[in-house]
Amino acid sequence: MAGAARAAPVTRCSSPRSSTASHRERVNTQVLFSKDNQACYQIIMHIMEGFLPWQWCVLWWIIALPCLVFGIYQLKKILEKDREALPLLGVTGGFIFILSSLKLPSVTGSCSHPTGTGLSTICFGPWITSVICAIVLLFQSLFLAHGGLSVLGANIVSMGIVGPLAGYAIYRGLRNTRINMYLTVFIVCALADLFTYLTTSLELALAYPAEVGGIMSSFALFMGVFATTQVPLAIVEGVVLALVFKYIVQLKPDIILRLKVFPEEKIRAALGEA
Repeated sequence: MAGAARAAPVTRCSSPRSSTASHRERVNTQVLFSKDNQACYQIIMHIMEGFLPWQWCVLWWIIALPCLVFGIYQLKKILEKDREALPLLGVTGGFIFILSSLKLPSVTGSCSHPTGTGLSTICFGPWITSVICAIVLLFQSLFLAHGGLSVLGANIVSMGIVGPLAGYAIYRGLRNTRINMYLTVFIVCALADLFTYLTTSLELALAYPAEVGGIMSSFALFMGVFATTQVPLAIVEGVVLALVFKYIVQLKPDIILRLKVFPEEKIRAALGEA
């Protein structure tokens, strides 16, 4: 990929803003990952402020807002029903904040980070997770310079909506099977992470289609750049969050039982109870 970037024509990527001034212009996506371009080097941490054309920023906000409203409704409902779930909510939110704040450089010239959304998705569902992610992403954009306010909708859609929805669908499919409970958590957390980056790649490809091959070519390029780091990172994230879930089950099984995260027999079997 580095070779591809060097072979690319001299096209300045320093101005996603200038190239977005005319939204019809296509950019050479290979140049986005030129290692001498510090702004573009960081886009995978979250999509950075000012990187997307305003039309796409508006579209992603339009998609994100109804999900957040429904998530707030569900969050209020679950807290009215069981206030003791609040500490678990804080734990899952804390893991999302810490893991998604990590910045891990890739040999391809991009940066990656875990998402941490799988645990919250399993315990509280995708809509409440979207609210937690929105809060996390807002704090990160304001205080850590990760992401930005204009692209907050796009980052919420990828990390807080699509990733958790994909993870939740997988969780529902595996929940009542004979697959080990902790293996299910691992699979859900790892795949929720990967679907986040599929979505991020699509968002970038839609905004910056390649000169040759259009959106699909750009999508393949972004995914190829991210995959080197993101696939092993998703596996590690799945292992870590499965171990965290195991600790929660052993420490506070009553909360997991009340939330009906898994069938009672699975939880009691994991605790060694008859």
